[in-house]
Amino acid sequence: MLPLSADSNPNDLLNLIRLPDDLRRLSKRQLPQLATQLRAELITLVAQTGGHLAANLGVIELTIALHYVFNTPDDRLVWDVGHQAYGHKMLTGRREAMSGLRTRDGLSGFTRRAESPFDPFGAGHSSTSISAALGMAAAAKLQGKHHHAVAIIGDGALTAGQAFEALNHAGELKANLLVVLNDNEMSISKNVGALNQHLTRLRSNPVVNKLRQGGQTLLSQTGPLGEILNTTRVGFRDGVKHLLGVTSLFEELGFQYFGPIDGHDLPLLVDTLENLRHQSGPRLLHVVTQKGRGFNPAELDPVRYHGVGKFDPKIEPQPITPTTSKTWTQGFSDWLETQCHKPEVVVITPAMIEGSGLAGFAARHPQRCFDVGIAEQHAVTFAGGLATEGLRPVVAIYSTFLQRAWDQVIHDIALQNLPVLFAVDRAGLVGPDGATHAGSFDLAFSQAIPNLNIAVPADAKELRAALDFGIAADAPVLVRYPRGECPVDLGGEAARTPFGLRVRRMANHPAQSLLIVALGSKVQTALKASTDLAATIVDLRWAKPIDWTALLPMIHQHAGWLIIEEGSQLGGIGATLIAHTAELGLCKPVRHLALPDQFIEHGTRGECLTDCGLDEMSLNSTMTDFLRQVLPA
Repeated sequence: MLPLSADSNPNDLLNLIRLPDDLRRLSKRQLPQLATQLRAELITLVAQTGGHLAANLGVIELTIALHYVFNTPDDRLVWDVGHQAYGHKMLTGRREAMSGLRTRDGLSGFTRRAESPFDPFGAGHSSTSISAALGMAAAAKLQGKHHHAVAIIGDGALTAGQAFEALNHAGELKANLLVVLNDNEMSISKNVGALNQHLTRLRSNPVVNKLRQGGQTLLSQTGPLGEILNTTRVGFRDGVKHLLGVTSLFEELGFQYFGPIDGHDLPLLVDTLENLRHQSGPRLLHVVTQKGRGFNPAELDPVRYHGVGKFDPKIEPQPITPTTSKTWTQGFSDWLETQCHKPEVVVITPAMIEGSGLAGFAARHPQRCFDVGIAEQHAVTFAGGLATEGLRPVVAIYSTFLQRAWDQVIHDIALQNLPVLFAVDRAGLVGPDGATHAGSFDLAFSQAIPNLNIAVPADAKELRAALDFGIAADAPVLVRYPRGECPVDLGGEAARTPFGLRVRRMANHPAQSLLIVALGSKVQTALKASTDLAATIVDLRWAKPIDWTALLPMIHQHAGWLIIEEGSQLGGIGATLIAHTAELGLCKPVRHLALPDQFIEHGTRGECLTDCGLDEMSLNSTMTDFLRQVLPA
């Protein structure tokens, strides 16, 4: 990257920018040209690495304007979710490192405090930015500092309860906070709900737009009276809006509301932000953008281009290469098709129609598929309410997002023993999306909850059996499954009871062999890793209840036993197994292989599994060494 110098090509503006200080040396008229160059390079970079494309393309102008107006990093820019911050990274000293985006030891796909001083708050999950920025604004006031705090949040993220809790608190504190609402009518799926309808009215209401765009000009032309009115224009404007019934929800919460304005009009964005920078108190700027802006395939299909693999932007019409093998998500989707004829089966998802495999069911039965927006807590309790009336709710949710709703799982579902089926996708490590999206903790959380049954299927056959059981059970059932390809049938003995374990491979001489107890995705890996070893492979199938009747005699029979799970080691299923056998006085050599007590950083899924010793080669080495230890010399 070239430094800012007299020899630099004046038409190659992007190469003049290393940090936002360089950006601020440009004239306003140069900014649209910079936006064109930044957008083009971002498309090229994401095509090479994969990542979140459409969201980033939609905020190029907004990113430039924010860094142009605000004195970052002294002024705090808090990006909600962070998956739209690629342009932000490129303008804040990380452009050269973008080739390693979402790869091992490379840049995170989200904002991260350890990565740059320009990332004042780490992200990954949605709807946290207003709370964090409000904390920064309150801290600045307490410490007598004068930097600005700006939260940039999408209209999808604004559907979460935490965002409204923060807005409510900010209005009460009268904090010096600017919220920029990036309204592209999308989260990952198309936005839904009353808030979306409210924003649509604000976007489309000509009275609102005329009041905002022409009111100050009109007042400035009315002489001395206009000057008086102009000094009180906020109160005057609000009075007119209340009279006409077009006040915004945000103003009712104590915010000064500005907008909506075109989020791709850089001169307008800069002028508006410069004006707002000199005001104080809670302010909200409503910016309307287009997700996927500047790349035609993403403009036409922003859902598909929300997150993409590597692709050729010139010749490849599909960003994700199709595979012949079915994924776990597709396996769940196929099962859901078998439930279409049952009117009592309803599906709830927090803004993940496509990601959770619900598109087919939603198209056929829109009245029975509820997308509640980014509102995981509401999704779970809503499912509980449906269950009380005799329906059979299925909550389709990612493991990492279920973390937001464990209180509701405990208090609103399990405590009342309501028949809700949780289809928990992306359990275990997820690779490039990193620690914020890994499903590391659901087993540790869920096994402590009374009444909750936990299935951990190892193949498509067991996935369907677990889901069939769950939809018919008169108790809550959680079925967890990973990201990636789903084996069809790993073979072995059939389970003897509904909650029974399966022996996938039996050793010829158990007393001279290891007992490998594996859960879910690790069953297939254990089978491959132990091909040439004296080992019995047991698929636990259910993490709760555990089939102790079959398991205890097998532990007795073998020289030692080893537990493998793709979940947290602390509080995991292996810890429960070891504790119970110790209480029974069953003292056989045992090893527990699981995710360590640390956050697993981004990389490929294979790299992450290797780091944790859960890949095939590592497991083979561990099994071989352990077998040598437990067998007599």
